[in-house]
Amino acid sequence: MANVADVSHDTSFKGTGVVGGVRYARAVWITPRPALPTAGAEIPEDGRENEQSRFTVAADTVSSRLLARSESVTGAASEVLKATAGMVDDRGWRRAVAKNIKGGHPAEYATVLATDKFIEMFEKAGGIIAERITDLRDIRDRVIAELRGEPEPGLPAVDGQVILFAEDLSPADTAALDTDLFIGLVTELGGPTSHTAIIARQLNVPCIVAAGAGIKRISSGTKVLIDGSLGTVLVNPDEDMALAQVEESRARAAKIAQWTGPAQTRDGHRVQLLANVQDGATARTASTTVAEGIGLFRTELCFLSSTEEPSVEEQADIYARVLEAFPESKVVVRTLDAGSDKPVPFTSMPEEMNPSLGVRGLRIAFDNEGLLTRQLDAIARAATELGRDDTAPTWVMAPMVATVGEAKWFARLCRERGLIPGAMIEVPAAALMADKIMPHLDFVSIGTNDLTQYAMAADRMAPSLASLTDPWQPAVLRLIKMTCDEGQRQDVPVGICGEAAADPLLAVVLTGLGVNSLSAASTALAGVGAQLAEVDLATCRQAAVAALDAEDALRAREAVRAAIAAGQPG
Repeated sequence: MANVADVSHDTSFKGTGVVGGVRYARAVWITPRPALPTAGAEIPEDGRENEQSRFTVAADTVSSRLLARSESVTGAASEVLKATAGMVDDRGWRRAVAKNIKGGHPAEYATVLATDKFIEMFEKAGGIIAERITDLRDIRDRVIAELRGEPEPGLPAVDGQVILFAEDLSPADTAALDTDLFIGLVTELGGPTSHTAIIARQLNVPCIVAAGAGIKRISSGTKVLIDGSLGTVLVNPDEDMALAQVEESRARAAKIAQWTGPAQTRDGHRVQLLANVQDGATARTASTTVAEGIGLFRTELCFLSSTEEPSVEEQADIYARVLEAFPESKVVVRTLDAGSDKPVPFTSMPEEMNPSLGVRGLRIAFDNEGLLTRQLDAIARAATELGRDDTAPTWVMAPMVATVGEAKWFARLCRERGLIPGAMIEVPAAALMADKIMPHLDFVSIGTNDLTQYAMAADRMAPSLASLTDPWQPAVLRLIKMTCDEGQRQDVPVGICGEAAADPLLAVVLTGLGVNSLSAASTALAGVGAQLAEVDLATCRQAAVAALDAEDALRAREAVRAAIAAGQPG
């Protein structure tokens, strides 16, 4: 990294905040990855079998080491480490390496070539799949280090509390963090759904991703102040100011830890807090928090590696594990949101020039209605076998609804099976046509991640466009207002299930706009509830007006903070 002198006093950088909290400490950069090998001399034919054995032993060692670490941690960290070990064991990747070795390449270079091939494939897929590129590079580097007999790349040895900086963090490194020492994370790359972000949320360590290449000017040893809510990095700040902000953040965290719900404003206006989950394990974890139910069950994440469509019985068993976690509460199940950044193999999706604007979500069932009806049959079967009724409703929503006809079609299929139909509002057309779509549905849920992406014409996984893919953008908030206004007029509940629901400050705005429920990662819910408890409904409405009237996302935040401050009791 560059010298401290390269960064002036109070220089600031802006990324995407994924875990809130303010921290002040020395910056430290992750230990560099090994230098990648070049082609080198060709391996003689009689030495290639031994070269293949060298690779197999190295890969098996790396896989075993990752699995061992997965046993020493819990929750998302454990699952991510197991998934990374699975990438090392992936037959396609190993076959590609073996083919390169058979062609005469040394094991180290064969590993690089095979990984490059898969990186190219992941880049073309984009979205969540593209975020796994960091994991690919990580397993490549670990295998190369093992082949060379070098130490594993990764976390530096530190003496005292530090804020860790990296181009991007591997899941193995993130899961191994000692949060007593590494008290904050900042990465140049990444996104809100990257493994770094997922594990950081579980560890509850302040984290900023997509901070840009400029942070490379920050040297190890430089004092920095980070705000995981705002996504800001301040270099060499005034120490008294920095310590005061940290103390204020810690006091806030203590208040959040004591909050137990239910969520309501200071004057008693209720807002339901629900959890986003992806399987039975995350649902069970959510059931131990303040979550009142499940607002988004991402069913497609159960099937990303399934080459054949699971039977109705197999699907019902998977869904039942989630429903069982909240036997007396509302659960909202989203039908397969496959396509684009979440390719599900058994859906046989065609290759597309622009997958985000192609056949994804509900559209995959246009030419294969059985794919949808079998999933609905499985959801209905799971709900029936568990004896769920009106006191514990099973709501089902379709992703990527764009027209009235799609809403009518989906609602009919749900009602035929005794399920409560709804739709995601994530295509701007659905927000604009809410008055025509809502009469056919029992609820809607706004997916702010995609709604923002489509409204701002900006890839939500592109770090360089993070300022555009910010749900605080007034254009996005205006689409949300249109939807909420229509929901109130037609008495149709409107929820939020995107990343916006995890932002305590934005939750005030959303409540003021008329949202009925907020669904987010279960670890974020207490912070949202504690914030709502400090404001009254009138302040929420004033904050909403201020945000809608702002010119951009930054000014919207500033205006809302001012509105909340003005609304505090004298």
